[in-house]
Amino acid sequence: MLIENLGQVEKRIEEACKKGKRKREEVTLIAVSKTKPVSMIETIYQAGVREFGENKVQELCEKYELMEKDIHWHMIGHLQRNKVRQVIEKAYLIHSVDSLRLAQQIEQEAAKLEKTVSILVEVNVAKEASKFGIMLEETENFLKEISAFKHISVQGLMTTAPFVENPEENRIYFRKLYQLSVDMKRKNIDNINMQFLSMGMTNDFEVAIEEGANIVRIGTGIFGERNYL
Repeated sequence: MLIENLGQVEKRIEEACKKGKRKREEVTLIAVSKTKPVSMIETIYQAGVREFGENKVQELCEKYELMEKDIHWHMIGHLQRNKVRQVIEKAYLIHSVDSLRLAQQIEQEAAKLEKTVSILVEVNVAKEASKFGIMLEETENFLKEISAFKHISVQGLMTTAPFVENPEENRIYFRKLYQLSVDMKRKNIDNINMQFLSMGMTNDFEVAIEEGANIVRIGTGIFGERNYL
């Protein structure tokens, strides 16, 4: 079943790429394995996937220890400052930097380890009160502020769009974030790269790809519904 699900997701990505006049290799699929056991991750790993996403630091760290070391682990959930040190040693990319205080904490912990941490800035494009993220209009100033941090490397932007029945409703948010990334690239701010645009999940990733996403985060589409205790 998992392999069939992965195949279906791959087909959908390919079709969305064709529709958006893009190459399949431009889009990275992150298999979001939160709450799922290592046995299921192993199955997807054996099928060739090397990018996995987790929402919780503890879960990411536990799975990091148990799984093969050529996996890129992505921290996609809200990150608490007291968990920063644990995650920066294991995460390939932190998608969810959503405040100056968090960026400062990452900078501080990364300096102690003498390493540079790759991050994405999370933008709350839809201005949902229930979601984290920098407001669209405040993102440029935020990027300028953190550009001076020597142990953080900004690699792009991320957003989580509202959960909607009709994915077309989220097109406006994906388009706005893509436009922001283009604008920021043009400004050529030191230490700020716009290499990645992480947007789109199981219910709306085709629209996200059509609007410029080059990272999509798929959980339910691959692993099925989650069982929350």
